[in-house]
Amino acid sequence: MRKKRPGTQKREKPEFEQKLIDLRRVARVMAGGRRFSFRASLVIGNRKGDVGFASAKGVDTALAIEKAFKQARKHMIRVPLTKEGTIPHEVFAKHAGSRLLLKPARKGRGVMAGGPIRVICDLAGIQDITGKILSRSTNKLNNALATMKALEKLKM
Repeated sequence: MRKKRPGTQKREKPEFEQKLIDLRRVARVMAGGRRFSFRASLVIGNRKGDVGFASAKGVDTALAIEKAFKQARKHMIRVPLTKEGTIPHEVFAKHAGSRLLLKPARKGRGVMAGGPIRVICDLAGIQDITGKILSRSTNKLNNALATMKALEKLKM
């Protein structure tokens, strides 16, 4: 019987897929100059109805992403999906300056949405949906938070 070398075992697929929505360098002014840190906004999901979103800051990008991943796991929500892979009904949500509308779509239409709505719906496992940002807001964070609010409102 041959021994396997360490590190050659079959790797398991991670439980959640993650997608970075936004990565920014932010600064705060202290005595003696500016202190820089990074803000990461991350969406995680298993494409089976569970999705989470969080934003976190860290000294470097890897630390910020890791922190955001942990927070997103804490704030996961369950999205009710129909047999066709869409949402059960139309829903409207608002967060800060962002207003958006999510509508179920017929089978085979795909995810017809842009920006953070597309990423969140894709990682949630929604196959057919129409999403529209009604406000003029281009703020990715507020649009993502409004999408999460809308998905929380859904009922079977």
